[in-house]
Amino acid sequence: MATVSRWAMLVGVTLVPWIELRGSIPLGLAWNLPWYGVALVAVAANVLVFVPTYAALALLYDRWLSRTFVRALVERARRRGQPLIARHGTWGLALFVAVPLPGTGAYSGTALAFLLGLPANRAFGAVAAGVVLAGMVVTLVSTGVLAGVRSLM
Repeated sequence: MATVSRWAMLVGVTLVPWIELRGSIPLGLAWNLPWYGVALVAVAANVLVFVPTYAALALLYDRWLSRTFVRALVERARRRGQPLIARHGTWGLALFVAVPLPGTGAYSGTALAFLLGLPANRAFGAVAAGVVLAGMVVTLVSTGVLAGVRSLM
């Protein structure tokens, strides 16, 4: 497989919900691509997920869901979420996205931010920070750096 197609596949895997960079970074390293390029491409692609996801949620809500009982559910979630946002701020969302477990990536973080009523600019910053942190953790684990540090102890 040509290198260009591997980079394209790396971006494609990163864009898959539930896999995201948690799966694409180890895959890129298994293909012997340079770790710094893999991390950079995976993080950039994963951060860019925010824009279409947030826009799609806003459009879906404004066009169809706001006319149904869903509006009441969303408003209730936003009221209940305000104390969480006040207490943890956007860093709470960033840490949620940063945890390298299935279901805590950019897609879920964006949906959670929308559900809690975070403005798009604050939500983008939090999701981007979380993706960068997750990318660092997954890269360190996948390259064995953390295992090497642990063996020194």
